[in-house]
Amino acid sequence: MPRKLGRMHGHHPRTPEAERSRRWFMNKALLAGGVAALATMTGCSNGSSNGSSSPSGAPDGGMPSGGPGGAGGMGPGQTEVKYKDFTGLTTDGKVVDDLYSIHSTGVSTDKVVKAAQAFLDGLSRQERKSCTFDVADDEWLAWSNVDGYERKGVRMGDITDRKRELGFALLGAALSAKGLTQTRNIMKLNQFLGDYNGGNRETLTEGAYFFTFMGTPSTGKPWGFQYEGHHVAINYFVLGDQVVMTPTFMGSEPTSATYKGEKITLFKPETRAGLALIRSLTSAQRAKVIDAEVSKSGTDMKAGAGSDNLKLAYQGLPGSELTPAQRDKLLDLVRVYVGYMDDGHAGVKMTEVEKHLDQTYFYWLGRTKDTSAFYYRVHSPVVLIEYDAQSPLAYGTKTGSGGGQPSGQPTGQMTGQPTGGMPSGGPGGGMGGPNGTPTQQHIHTIIRTPNGGDYGVDLLKLHLETDH
Repeated sequence: MPRKLGRMHGHHPRTPEAERSRRWFMNKALLAGGVAALATMTGCSNGSSNGSSSPSGAPDGGMPSGGPGGAGGMGPGQTEVKYKDFTGLTTDGKVVDDLYSIHSTGVSTDKVVKAAQAFLDGLSRQERKSCTFDVADDEWLAWSNVDGYERKGVRMGDITDRKRELGFALLGAALSAKGLTQTRNIMKLNQFLGDYNGGNRETLTEGAYFFTFMGTPSTGKPWGFQYEGHHVAINYFVLGDQVVMTPTFMGSEPTSATYKGEKITLFKPETRAGLALIRSLTSAQRAKVIDAEVSKSGTDMKAGAGSDNLKLAYQGLPGSELTPAQRDKLLDLVRVYVGYMDDGHAGVKMTEVEKHLDQTYFYWLGRTKDTSAFYYRVHSPVVLIEYDAQSPLAYGTKTGSGGGQPSGQPTGQMTGQPTGGMPSGGPGGGMGGPNGTPTQQHIHTIIRTPNGGDYGVDLLKLHLETDH
Protein backbone atom coordinates (compact mmCIF):
# COMPACT_ATOMS: atom_id res chain seq x y z
CA MET A 1 0.00 0.00 0.00
CA PRO A 2 1.52 3.35 -1.00
CA ARG A 3 2.40 5.69 1.82
CA LYS A 4 0.28 8.84 2.03
CA LEU A 5 1.99 12.18 1.57
CA GLY A 6 1.64 14.23 4.68
CA ARG A 7 3.68 15.33 7.63
CA MET A 8 7.27 14.24 7.42
CA HIS A 9 9.66 14.94 10.29
CA GLY A 10 7.25 17.49 11.70
CA HIS A 11 6.91 19.53 8.48
CA HIS A 12 3.93 20.06 6.20
CA PRO A 13 4.53 19.56 2.46
CA ARG A 14 5.30 22.95 0.91
CA THR A 15 2.78 24.54 -1.38
CA PRO A 16 4.15 26.18 -4.57
CA GLU A 17 3.64 29.56 -2.91
CA ALA A 18 5.57 28.54 0.20
CA GLU A 19 8.36 27.06 -1.90
CA ARG A 20 8.77 30.30 -3.83
CA SER A 21 8.98 32.28 -0.57
CA ARG A 22 11.49 29.80 0.85
CA ARG A 23 13.66 30.03 -2.26
CA TRP A 24 13.48 33.84 -2.13
CA PHE A 25 14.53 33.80 1.51
CA MET A 26 17.49 31.51 0.83
CA ASN A 27 18.65 33.64 -2.11
CA LYS A 28 18.53 36.77 0.03
CA ALA A 29 20.47 34.99 2.76
CA LEU A 30 23.17 33.94 0.32
CA LEU A 31 23.57 37.44 -1.04
CA ALA A 32 23.51 39.01 2.39
CA GLY A 33 25.94 36.80 4.20
CA GLY A 34 27.04 33.78 2.21
CA VAL A 35 26.74 30.13 3.15
CA ALA A 36 27.21 30.75 6.89
CA ALA A 37 24.30 33.17 6.95
CA LEU A 38 22.16 30.76 4.97
CA ALA A 39 22.95 27.93 7.37
CA THR A 40 22.05 30.07 10.36
CA MET A 41 18.85 31.41 8.84
CA THR A 42 17.58 27.98 7.78
CA GLY A 43 18.50 26.28 11.04
CA CYS A 44 21.25 24.17 9.46
CA SER A 45 24.17 25.58 11.39
CA ASN A 46 26.07 23.48 13.92
CA GLY A 47 24.09 23.07 17.09
CA SER A 48 20.79 24.10 15.57
CA SER A 49 17.90 22.44 17.36
CA ASN A 50 15.22 22.92 14.74
CA GLY A 51 14.76 23.67 11.07
CA SER A 52 12.44 26.65 11.33
CA SER A 53 14.66 29.39 12.67
CA SER A 54 14.56 32.75 10.86
CA PRO A 55 16.01 36.17 11.56
CA SER A 56 14.27 38.22 14.21
CA GLY A 57 11.63 40.49 12.81
CA ALA A 58 11.29 38.71 9.46
CA PRO A 59 8.00 39.52 7.80
CA ASP A 60 5.56 36.71 6.99
CA GLY A 61 6.74 34.78 3.99
CA GLY A 62 10.30 34.18 5.15
CA MET A 63 11.99 37.44 4.22
CA PRO A 64 14.91 38.66 6.28
CA SER A 65 14.23 42.04 7.84
CA GLY A 66 17.34 43.63 6.46
CA GLY A 67 20.86 42.46 5.93
CA PRO A 68 24.36 43.75 5.92
CA GLY A 69 25.18 46.79 3.89
CA GLY A 70 28.01 47.58 1.60
CA ALA A 71 28.77 46.22 -1.81
CA GLY A 72 25.41 44.94 -2.92
CA GLY A 73 23.31 47.56 -1.15
CA MET A 74 21.47 44.98 0.93
CA GLY A 75 20.87 47.42 3.78
CA PRO A 76 22.78 49.38 6.42
CA GLY A 77 22.61 46.76 9.17
CA GLN A 78 25.70 46.88 11.38
CA THR A 79 27.63 48.96 8.84
CA GLU A 80 25.28 51.93 9.03
CA VAL A 81 27.19 55.19 9.46
CA LYS A 82 25.93 57.79 11.90
CA TYR A 83 25.38 61.31 10.57
CA LYS A 84 28.01 62.81 12.87
CA ASP A 85 30.58 60.28 11.60
CA PHE A 86 29.82 60.80 7.93
CA THR A 87 32.76 61.75 5.69
CA GLY A 88 31.43 60.41 2.41
CA LEU A 89 32.88 58.35 -0.36
CA THR A 90 36.58 59.07 -0.97
CA THR A 91 39.47 57.49 -2.83
CA ASP A 92 41.70 57.19 0.26
CA GLY A 93 39.74 58.32 3.31
CA LYS A 94 40.69 61.99 2.80
CA VAL A 95 38.01 64.41 1.62
CA VAL A 96 38.97 66.70 -1.26
CA ASP A 97 38.25 70.22 -0.02
CA ASP A 98 36.57 73.16 -1.75
CA LEU A 99 34.54 71.14 -4.23
CA TYR A 100 31.18 72.52 -3.13
CA SER A 101 29.97 75.97 -2.13
CA ILE A 102 26.82 77.79 -1.14
CA HIS A 103 25.66 79.82 -4.12
CA SER A 104 22.59 80.67 -6.15
CA THR A 105 21.86 78.27 -8.99
CA GLY A 106 19.17 80.43 -10.55
CA VAL A 107 16.82 77.42 -10.52
CA SER A 108 13.85 77.85 -8.21
CA THR A 109 12.92 75.24 -5.61
CA ASP A 110 9.55 76.88 -4.87
CA LYS A 111 7.62 74.09 -6.61
CA VAL A 112 9.16 71.28 -4.58
CA VAL A 113 8.85 73.28 -1.33
CA LYS A 114 5.13 73.87 -1.92
CA ALA A 115 4.57 70.24 -2.90
CA ALA A 116 6.30 69.02 0.27
CA GLN A 117 4.31 71.43 2.43
CA ALA A 118 1.07 70.29 0.80
CA PHE A 119 1.86 66.64 1.43
CA LEU A 120 2.76 67.21 5.07
CA ASP A 121 -0.28 69.44 5.62
CA GLY A 122 -2.49 66.64 4.27
CA LEU A 123 -1.27 64.12 6.84
CA SER A 124 -2.80 63.48 10.22
CA ARG A 125 -0.89 64.64 13.29
CA GLN A 126 0.23 61.07 14.00
CA GLU A 127 1.30 60.45 10.40
CA ARG A 128 3.27 63.68 10.30
CA LYS A 129 5.00 62.91 13.58
CA SER A 130 6.03 59.49 12.30
CA CYS A 131 7.82 60.87 9.25
CA THR A 132 9.56 64.08 10.41
CA PHE A 133 13.12 64.27 11.76
CA ASP A 134 15.85 66.79 12.40
CA VAL A 135 17.71 68.03 9.32
CA ALA A 136 20.91 66.26 10.50
CA ASP A 137 19.23 63.09 11.73
CA ASP A 138 20.76 59.62 11.34
CA GLU A 139 17.61 58.68 9.44
CA TRP A 140 19.22 60.10 6.27
CA LEU A 141 21.68 57.21 6.22
CA ALA A 142 19.27 54.47 7.33
CA TRP A 143 18.02 53.47 3.88
CA SER A 144 18.06 50.15 2.08
CA ASN A 145 17.02 48.66 -1.24
CA VAL A 146 15.85 45.41 0.40
CA ASP A 147 12.09 44.84 0.48
CA GLY A 148 12.02 43.34 4.00
CA TYR A 149 14.05 46.14 5.58
CA GLU A 150 12.29 47.78 8.55
CA ARG A 151 11.62 51.40 7.62
CA LYS A 152 10.32 54.51 9.35
CA GLY A 153 8.03 57.13 7.89
CA VAL A 154 4.70 57.24 6.11
CA ARG A 155 3.96 54.16 4.00
CA MET A 156 2.24 54.98 0.71
CA GLY A 157 -0.02 51.94 0.93
CA ASP A 158 -1.36 53.00 4.33
CA ILE A 159 -2.63 56.46 3.44
CA THR A 160 -5.69 57.67 1.53
CA ASP A 161 -5.77 58.10 -2.25
CA ARG A 162 -5.74 61.87 -1.86
CA LYS A 163 -2.67 61.83 0.39
CA ARG A 164 -0.96 59.42 -1.98
CA GLU A 165 -1.65 61.78 -4.88
CA LEU A 166 0.04 64.57 -2.92
CA GLY A 167 3.03 62.27 -2.38
CA PHE A 168 3.34 61.58 -6.08
CA ALA A 169 2.96 65.31 -6.75
CA LEU A 170 6.00 65.88 -4.53
CA LEU A 171 7.98 63.30 -6.48
CA GLY A 172 6.80 64.96 -9.68
CA ALA A 173 8.13 68.31 -8.50
CA ALA A 174 11.48 66.87 -7.42
CA LEU A 175 12.10 64.51 -10.33
CA SER A 176 12.10 64.86 -14.08
CA ALA A 177 9.28 63.26 -16.04
CA LYS A 178 11.67 60.42 -16.84
CA GLY A 179 12.70 60.06 -13.20
CA LEU A 180 9.10 59.94 -12.02
CA THR A 181 8.12 57.37 -14.65
CA GLN A 182 11.10 55.21 -13.75
CA THR A 183 10.28 55.36 -10.04
CA ARG A 184 6.64 54.47 -10.62
CA ASN A 185 7.60 51.61 -12.95
CA ILE A 186 10.02 50.16 -10.39
CA MET A 187 7.14 50.20 -7.90
CA LYS A 188 4.87 48.44 -10.38
CA LEU A 189 7.43 45.73 -11.10
CA ASN A 190 7.82 45.27 -7.35
CA GLN A 191 4.10 44.44 -7.22
CA PHE A 192 4.56 42.21 -10.27
CA LEU A 193 7.34 40.33 -8.47
CA GLY A 194 5.11 39.84 -5.44
CA ASP A 195 2.36 38.39 -7.63
CA TYR A 196 4.88 36.16 -9.40
CA ASN A 197 6.65 35.09 -6.21
CA GLY A 198 3.45 34.39 -4.37
CA GLY A 199 4.59 35.71 -0.98
CA ASN A 200 5.82 38.72 0.99
CA ARG A 201 2.63 40.61 0.21
CA GLU A 202 3.41 43.38 2.67
CA THR A 203 6.70 44.30 0.98
CA LEU A 204 6.43 43.22 -2.66
CA THR A 205 3.70 45.72 -3.50
CA GLU A 206 3.31 49.20 -4.94
CA GLY A 207 2.37 50.46 -1.49
CA ALA A 208 5.56 49.47 0.39
CA TYR A 209 7.37 52.78 -0.17
CA PHE A 210 7.99 55.36 2.55
CA PHE A 211 8.41 59.13 2.87
CA THR A 212 10.52 60.71 5.61
CA PHE A 213 11.35 64.41 5.99
CA MET A 214 14.44 65.92 7.53
CA GLY A 215 13.88 69.52 8.58
CA THR A 216 10.90 71.67 7.54
CA PRO A 217 10.26 72.50 3.86
CA SER A 218 11.51 76.03 3.32
CA THR A 219 12.87 78.29 0.58
CA GLY A 220 15.58 79.55 2.91
CA LYS A 221 16.43 76.96 5.55
CA PRO A 222 17.97 73.54 4.87
CA TRP A 223 15.63 70.55 4.63
CA GLY A 224 15.10 67.43 2.62
CA PHE A 225 13.14 64.25 2.13
CA GLN A 226 13.77 60.60 1.50
CA TYR A 227 11.62 58.23 -0.53
CA GLU A 228 12.53 54.56 -0.33
CA GLY A 229 11.47 50.96 -0.57
CA HIS A 230 12.44 47.86 -2.53
CA HIS A 231 14.81 48.90 -5.35
CA VAL A 232 14.26 52.65 -4.83
CA ALA A 233 16.02 55.09 -2.52
CA ILE A 234 15.87 58.80 -3.33
CA ASN A 235 17.62 61.24 -0.99
CA TYR A 236 16.72 64.86 -1.78
CA PHE A 237 18.38 67.75 0.10
CA VAL A 238 17.43 71.40 -0.43
CA LEU A 239 19.24 74.58 0.63
CA GLY A 240 17.82 77.72 -0.93
CA ASP A 241 17.81 76.99 -4.65
CA GLN A 242 20.50 74.33 -4.39
CA VAL A 243 19.58 70.64 -4.57
CA VAL A 244 21.55 67.46 -3.89
CA MET A 245 19.75 64.29 -4.98
CA THR A 246 22.21 61.63 -3.88
CA PRO A 247 22.56 58.89 -3.03
CA THR A 248 19.86 57.71 -5.41
CA PHE A 249 19.51 53.96 -5.83
CA MET A 250 17.32 52.45 -8.54
CA GLY A 251 17.02 48.80 -9.49
CA SER A 252 14.57 46.11 -10.47
CA GLU A 253 14.00 42.38 -10.73
CA PRO A 254 12.70 41.72 -13.32
CA THR A 255 13.59 44.66 -15.55
CA SER A 256 11.02 43.75 -18.21
CA ALA A 257 7.51 42.39 -17.74
CA THR A 258 3.87 43.10 -18.46
CA TYR A 259 1.96 44.44 -15.46
CA LYS A 260 -1.81 44.96 -15.65
CA GLY A 261 -1.60 45.05 -19.45
CA GLU A 262 1.27 47.56 -19.51
CA LYS A 263 4.61 46.45 -20.94
CA ILE A 264 7.35 47.89 -18.72
CA THR A 265 11.03 47.81 -19.61
CA LEU A 266 13.58 49.47 -17.34
CA PHE A 267 17.26 50.51 -17.60
CA LYS A 268 17.49 50.51 -21.40
CA PRO A 269 19.01 54.06 -21.48
CA GLU A 270 21.52 53.14 -18.76
CA THR A 271 22.47 49.95 -20.61
CA ARG A 272 22.74 51.54 -24.05
CA ALA A 273 24.69 54.58 -22.89
CA GLY A 274 27.29 52.34 -21.24
CA LEU A 275 27.62 50.20 -24.35
CA ALA A 276 27.86 53.27 -26.59
CA LEU A 277 30.82 54.57 -24.60
CA ILE A 278 32.69 51.26 -24.30
CA ARG A 279 32.24 50.57 -28.03
CA SER A 280 33.62 53.98 -28.96
CA LEU A 281 36.99 53.16 -27.39
CA THR A 282 40.04 51.91 -29.23
CA SER A 283 41.47 48.51 -28.38
CA ALA A 284 44.25 50.20 -26.40
CA GLN A 285 41.70 52.26 -24.44
CA ARG A 286 39.53 49.20 -23.81
CA ALA A 287 42.52 47.42 -22.33
CA LYS A 288 42.65 50.13 -19.67
CA VAL A 289 38.91 50.23 -19.04
CA ILE A 290 37.97 46.53 -19.03
CA ASP A 291 39.46 44.74 -16.05
CA ALA A 292 41.22 41.62 -17.33
CA GLU A 293 42.00 40.33 -13.83
CA VAL A 294 38.51 40.43 -12.33
CA SER A 295 35.56 38.48 -13.70
CA LYS A 296 31.98 39.75 -13.58
CA SER A 297 30.27 38.14 -10.61
CA GLY A 298 26.68 37.90 -9.43
CA THR A 299 27.02 41.18 -7.53
CA ASP A 300 29.75 43.80 -8.03
CA MET A 301 28.28 47.03 -6.69
CA LYS A 302 30.61 48.76 -4.21
CA ALA A 303 28.73 51.85 -3.02
CA GLY A 304 25.31 50.51 -2.08
CA ALA A 305 23.44 51.06 1.18
CA GLY A 306 25.66 51.18 4.25
CA SER A 307 28.72 52.23 2.20
CA ASP A 308 28.55 55.94 2.93
CA ASN A 309 32.20 56.21 4.03
CA LEU A 310 33.54 53.85 1.37
CA LYS A 311 37.14 54.19 0.22
CA LEU A 312 37.21 53.48 -3.52
CA ALA A 313 40.25 54.18 -5.67
CA TYR A 314 39.92 55.39 -9.23
CA GLN A 315 40.10 52.61 -11.81
CA GLY A 316 39.97 52.54 -15.58
CA LEU A 317 40.54 55.35 -18.07
CA PRO A 318 40.31 59.07 -17.21
CA GLY A 319 38.45 61.58 -19.32
CA SER A 320 41.72 63.32 -20.10
CA GLU A 321 42.60 60.36 -22.34
CA LEU A 322 39.37 60.46 -24.34
CA THR A 323 38.71 62.14 -27.67
CA PRO A 324 36.12 64.94 -27.85
CA ALA A 325 33.55 62.51 -29.28
CA GLN A 326 34.24 59.99 -26.53
CA ARG A 327 34.00 62.70 -23.88
CA ASP A 328 30.56 63.56 -25.25
CA LYS A 329 29.51 59.93 -24.84
CA LEU A 330 30.83 59.96 -21.27
CA LEU A 331 28.74 63.04 -20.55
CA ASP A 332 25.73 61.41 -22.22
CA LEU A 333 26.15 58.46 -19.86
CA VAL A 334 26.31 60.65 -16.76
CA ARG A 335 23.35 62.66 -18.01
CA VAL A 336 21.12 59.57 -17.95
CA TYR A 337 21.53 59.27 -14.17
CA VAL A 338 21.66 62.98 -13.33
CA GLY A 339 18.55 63.31 -15.47
CA TYR A 340 16.43 61.55 -12.86
CA MET A 341 16.16 64.90 -11.07
CA ASP A 342 14.23 67.92 -12.31
CA ASP A 343 15.63 69.36 -15.54
CA GLY A 344 16.84 72.66 -14.10
CA HIS A 345 18.90 71.19 -11.28
CA ALA A 346 20.10 68.38 -13.54
CA GLY A 347 21.66 71.08 -15.71
CA VAL A 348 23.37 72.59 -12.67
CA LYS A 349 24.82 69.19 -11.73
CA MET A 350 26.04 68.50 -15.26
CA THR A 351 27.97 71.79 -15.23
CA GLU A 352 29.66 70.62 -12.03
CA VAL A 353 30.47 67.24 -13.62
CA GLU A 354 31.96 68.85 -16.74
CA LYS A 355 34.41 70.88 -14.64
CA HIS A 356 36.00 67.60 -13.51
CA LEU A 357 35.72 65.67 -16.75
CA ASP A 358 39.49 65.15 -17.09
CA GLN A 359 39.43 63.40 -13.70
CA THR A 360 36.37 61.28 -14.51
CA TYR A 361 37.26 57.59 -14.77
CA PHE A 362 35.41 54.88 -16.68
CA TYR A 363 35.74 51.24 -15.57
CA TRP A 364 34.13 48.01 -16.83
CA LEU A 365 33.64 44.35 -15.88
CA GLY A 366 32.27 41.74 -18.27
CA ARG A 367 31.49 41.49 -21.94
CA THR A 368 30.13 44.18 -24.23
CA LYS A 369 27.36 42.52 -26.26
CA ASP A 370 23.82 43.85 -26.29
CA THR A 371 22.72 40.89 -24.16
CA SER A 372 25.77 40.81 -21.87
CA ALA A 373 25.35 41.17 -18.12
CA PHE A 374 28.07 43.68 -17.21
CA TYR A 375 29.16 46.19 -14.59
CA TYR A 376 30.45 49.71 -15.17
CA ARG A 377 31.50 52.63 -13.00
CA VAL A 378 31.94 56.35 -13.62
CA HIS A 379 33.96 58.02 -10.87
CA SER A 380 35.19 61.58 -10.38
CA PRO A 381 35.66 63.96 -7.43
CA VAL A 382 31.99 65.02 -7.75
CA VAL A 383 30.10 61.99 -9.09
CA LEU A 384 30.05 58.22 -8.72
CA ILE A 385 27.79 56.05 -10.85
CA GLU A 386 27.52 52.28 -10.70
CA TYR A 387 25.54 49.97 -12.98
CA ASP A 388 25.47 46.29 -12.01
CA ALA A 389 23.62 43.48 -13.80
CA GLN A 390 23.25 40.94 -11.01
CA SER A 391 22.37 37.29 -10.63
CA PRO A 392 18.69 36.43 -10.12
CA LEU A 393 17.23 36.15 -6.64
CA ALA A 394 13.52 35.59 -7.14
CA TYR A 395 12.58 35.87 -10.80
CA GLY A 396 13.40 32.65 -12.66
CA THR A 397 16.41 30.92 -11.14
CA LYS A 398 16.69 27.91 -13.39
CA THR A 399 20.31 26.98 -14.08
CA GLY A 400 21.26 27.84 -17.62
CA SER A 401 23.83 29.62 -19.71
CA GLY A 402 24.23 33.02 -21.25
CA GLY A 403 21.72 35.51 -20.00
CA GLY A 404 20.90 39.02 -20.82
CA GLN A 405 18.02 40.39 -22.79
CA PRO A 406 14.52 40.20 -21.36
CA SER A 407 11.56 39.54 -23.60
CA GLY A 408 7.86 39.17 -23.01
CA GLN A 409 5.76 38.39 -19.99
CA PRO A 410 6.36 35.68 -17.38
CA THR A 411 3.59 33.29 -16.55
CA GLY A 412 4.30 33.03 -12.83
CA GLN A 413 5.67 29.51 -12.85
CA MET A 414 7.55 28.50 -9.74
CA THR A 415 10.31 26.46 -11.34
CA GLY A 416 12.14 26.55 -14.62
CA GLN A 417 12.13 29.43 -17.05
CA PRO A 418 8.95 31.53 -17.12
CA THR A 419 7.54 31.32 -20.62
CA GLY A 420 8.70 34.31 -22.65
CA GLY A 421 9.73 36.23 -19.56
CA MET A 422 13.35 35.29 -18.99
CA PRO A 423 16.43 36.60 -20.74
CA SER A 424 17.26 34.63 -23.86
CA GLY A 425 19.50 31.72 -22.96
CA GLY A 426 18.27 31.72 -19.36
CA PRO A 427 19.70 33.67 -16.45
CA GLY A 428 21.82 30.86 -15.06
CA GLY A 429 23.08 30.74 -11.54
CA GLY A 430 20.75 28.23 -9.93
CA MET A 431 19.66 29.92 -6.70
CA GLY A 432 21.31 33.14 -7.72
CA GLY A 433 23.23 35.25 -5.21
CA PRO A 434 26.87 36.35 -5.54
CA ASN A 435 27.93 33.04 -7.10
CA GLY A 436 25.13 32.96 -9.67
CA THR A 437 25.24 33.98 -13.30
CA PRO A 438 24.29 37.65 -13.75
CA THR A 439 21.45 38.71 -16.03
CA GLN A 440 19.97 41.91 -17.40
CA GLN A 441 16.72 40.92 -15.70
CA HIS A 442 18.17 42.01 -12.35
CA ILE A 443 19.91 45.40 -12.39
CA HIS A 444 21.07 47.69 -9.58
CA THR A 445 22.26 51.27 -10.12
CA ILE A 446 23.40 54.08 -7.85
CA ILE A 447 24.57 57.65 -8.19
CA ARG A 448 26.49 59.39 -5.38
CA THR A 449 28.26 62.69 -4.73
CA PRO A 450 31.73 61.85 -3.35
CA ASN A 451 33.83 63.85 -0.89
CA GLY A 452 31.07 64.70 1.57
CA GLY A 453 28.42 65.73 -0.92
CA ASP A 454 25.84 62.99 -0.32
CA TYR A 455 22.71 63.97 1.63
CA GLY A 456 23.85 67.61 1.27
CA VAL A 457 26.13 67.09 4.29
CA ASP A 458 28.90 69.35 3.02
CA LEU A 459 26.45 72.13 2.12
CA LEU A 460 24.80 71.91 5.53
CA LYS A 461 28.19 72.18 7.25
CA LEU A 462 29.02 75.26 5.19
CA HIS A 463 25.62 76.73 5.97
CA LEU A 464 26.07 76.24 9.71
CA GLU A 465 29.66 77.52 9.68
CA THR A 466 28.81 80.70 7.80
CA ASP A 467 25.38 81.19 9.44
CA HIS A 468 23.64 81.73 6.14
